[in-house]
Amino acid sequence: MVKSYNEEKPGYTMTTVMEEAARCLLCHDAPCSQYCPAHTDPGKFIRSVRFRNIKGAAETIRESNAMGAICARVCPTEKYCELACSRTGIDRPIDIGGIQRYVTDFEQQTKMDILKKGEPNGLKIAIVGSGPAGLQTATTLLERGYAVDIYEKKEKAGGYLTYGIPEYRLPADIVNYEINRIINLGANIHYNTTIGKDITMNELKNDYDSIVVAVGASEGKSLPMFAGNEYVESAVDFLARVKDAKGNIPDLPSSAIVIGGGDVAMDVATSLKRLDVKNVTDVAFEEFEEFRASKKELEGTQEVGVTIVDGYAPCKVEGNVVTFKHRKIDSELKIKADKIILAIGQQVNADNLGINIERGVVPYVGYKTGDPKVYITGDIAQGDQSVVWAVRKGKEVAELIDNTLGGMIDD
Repeated sequence: MVKSYNEEKPGYTMTTVMEEAARCLLCHDAPCSQYCPAHTDPGKFIRSVRFRNIKGAAETIRESNAMGAICARVCPTEKYCELACSRTGIDRPIDIGGIQRYVTDFEQQTKMDILKKGEPNGLKIAIVGSGPAGLQTATTLLERGYAVDIYEKKEKAGGYLTYGIPEYRLPADIVNYEINRIINLGANIHYNTTIGKDITMNELKNDYDSIVVAVGASEGKSLPMFAGNEYVESAVDFLARVKDAKGNIPDLPSSAIVIGGGDVAMDVATSLKRLDVKNVTDVAFEEFEEFRASKKELEGTQEVGVTIVDGYAPCKVEGNVVTFKHRKIDSELKIKADKIILAIGQQVNADNLGINIERGVVPYVGYKTGDPKVYITGDIAQGDQSVVWAVRKGKEVAELIDNTLGGMIDD
């Protein structure tokens, strides 16, 4: 039986999390910690859990990761910390994400107040965008004594966390919990404010000591053959629509084609099945061994009964009939469906932000731009576009600003 759109997989209990933590080999120089992009230090917080110090485990996570409860749910751990786990050579890696979820859930339930605002240093920072990178940047700067204003063009903060990742993977109350903690730390979020329309970059430069552009890759890519087709919708638009309605959307198709082989494509296909769409087919350019989707996401999509066809690319579309050709063999495939959803990548819109984008790529190396007052981070900066990397990039740009402006709190 397929679970509902809003039903999250149950987490550990006190008994089961202790059983899982007991499997840890307590490595002296834990490789899992070295492979975490956000440096959340799973080796240390698992050790704390093993000795029943849940508060200490929560403190370890929050020292490095303002998005700890979110990363616990959506981080592709099999590519990072669990890939390096020493236990892998014996049987299977420790469920690091599951343990982290237990700790951060405990933190929320017991109302721990771990993050502390630093002594004010008189410096003001503006952040454009309230996705995970912008929120982490704000947290690190607030802890170091900066005043922080975040400018968000939508009515809610969180970026793709709020408007993209499905409810069954990332419940809205978890996202709101993380955001409210950062607001309570002192972040001032200006909603429904578009830079270049409601306020200009020059005005920000006059009012703030530094500006961080942390806009996400929020626009779905398309192909010319699909332009103007009434049956076609982008994955980002579909996911936002479903999440905003908490799954209660009136125009569900009876059949759908999802085109793409990444995590977003898996989110769309799985969401459709959880919403009781009978026939869902995902067609991917990549063959299975090349899939960009995480193993966890791919397996979840297969478990709910999505048909996955690998190695095919669309070559023609006529209304709601798409023709695909295989990349390597002489094979053609035609599929007719009530809905066609494109999950072939996302792009950044940096209009009116003074940021150069060349063929969809920001030409800057690192976080500095040509303007000494303006920095970039998150999806707009070069590198991985996952949430855990957004946390890393947010911390790194905050560190760079602090070193440049001479903040008062040392590491």
